[in-house]
Amino acid sequence: MASLTGKVAIITGASRGIGRAIAQRLAQDGAAVAINYGQSAEAANELVRDIESKGGKALSVQADISQVADIRHLFQETINKLGQLDILVNNAGIARGGAIVEVTEEDFDSMFAVNVRGVLFALQEAARHMKNNGRIITISSSTSVYPSPGIAVYAASKAAPKLFTEILAQEIGERGITVNSVLPGPTSPGMFDNLPQERREEAAASSPIGRIGQAQDIADVVAFLASEEARWITGQHIVVNGGAKI
Repeated sequence: MASLTGKVAIITGASRGIGRAIAQRLAQDGAAVAINYGQSAEAANELVRDIESKGGKALSVQADISQVADIRHLFQETINKLGQLDILVNNAGIARGGAIVEVTEEDFDSMFAVNVRGVLFALQEAARHMKNNGRIITISSSTSVYPSPGIAVYAASKAAPKLFTEILAQEIGERGITVNSVLPGPTSPGMFDNLPQERREEAAASSPIGRIGQAQDIADVVAFLASEEARWITGQHIVVNGGAKI
């Protein structure tokens, strides 16, 4: 895989879980990484130190992805301190379960604020500031392909960015910028860790490989999409779930 040396990446929600693994992998491949966090300053700064201890370059930037002003601050801070923008990974997201009859306004508003509005305005900033031949990758969810009871609002909030991906790929493709999404299945560490053990075992059994995903499984696919080798892939959705049907 080609090196990302000289590239600058923003990863939203990067202080832990899948985002952390993505930041580590892109830094390993040579990119300078801006690690966005909402509240976990200690975890984000620890990740910066970890990357720097291995010879990489990183900085942490606090921004609430549900707030457009914060998104703009994240991009401006990254460009001011790292000089440019080549890669955006929209990873920040929140999940709340519940049957449709149980969904509250707060549930709906909080998930759509981060998973839809946050992604949209991060895409907007990327389209405005990214260098030609850049890479945009949004972390969606396999729940948008395999919906099940109890996740209606979350799945819907992850389906919208798939359409954003397809449309933005057409809008900025002439600049050589590719726009794709990655759809993880159950993955650890991540939101799935909060579910009961029985549910996690069920998810592992649903994959022919017999396990749930690891954050590194997702990070490796993101790293490929961020690379030169993925230059002819755009407007696509890569399901990364070990063949599970949930």
